[in-house]
Amino acid sequence: MPIRINPSILAADFANFERELGRIRAADLVHVDIMDNHFVPNLTFGLGMVERLQQVSPLPLDVHLMIDDPDRWAPGYAEVGASSVTFHAEAVSDPVALARRLRSIGARAGIALKPGTSVEPYLELLPEFDQVLVMTVEPGFGGQSFMDSTMHKLHALRAAVHRGGLDVWLQVDGGITAETIDIAAEAGADTFVAGSSVFGAADPGEQIALLRAAAARHDHGHE
Repeated sequence: MPIRINPSILAADFANFERELGRIRAADLVHVDIMDNHFVPNLTFGLGMVERLQQVSPLPLDVHLMIDDPDRWAPGYAEVGASSVTFHAEAVSDPVALARRLRSIGARAGIALKPGTSVEPYLELLPEFDQVLVMTVEPGFGGQSFMDSTMHKLHALRAAVHRGGLDVWLQVDGGITAETIDIAAEAGADTFVAGSSVFGAADPGEQIALLRAAAARHDHGHE
């Protein structure tokens, strides 16, 4: 089971994105948090910024839309070339239709679940998605503490993926460090968003390797 480390540019130096992207070449994708100050109480980047990042990034973009009305806005992010576009279950009106639209444009389609959102309604829909993001903090701000109370969702998702023989990435986002990545990987995650633990490191490449090694210890349990 491949392990993917996706550093979040929410923790990068906003004035030097191109340089910052160069510091994380050892990663798999770049996680880009889009917040609209409505769905979550914070405001970050928009479509124009993602289009520019797409032009300069050495890695594919993993866009996470923490916005209202993703049915309307998500396709635009696929159209500018984002590799993966994840929208929130709590904000979307028709998750399957939107996922199919994103796939038709050429992006991987992901669905995200806030800590309080049940995973059960989405288990039978898994073939419609390429990724499920289990939020391990309340979405909105970086630097929060990991919530291990969300791990039961990963266990359920990993079992459903295994039963169906599906190729669905299971992502976690929030409070991921060398210690907590161990817990999330054991529960079934294979794709990890890390912000301050990567960009705050003296050597981000070394930190990415450390996180990858910590997660890979649990690889044998989910084949």
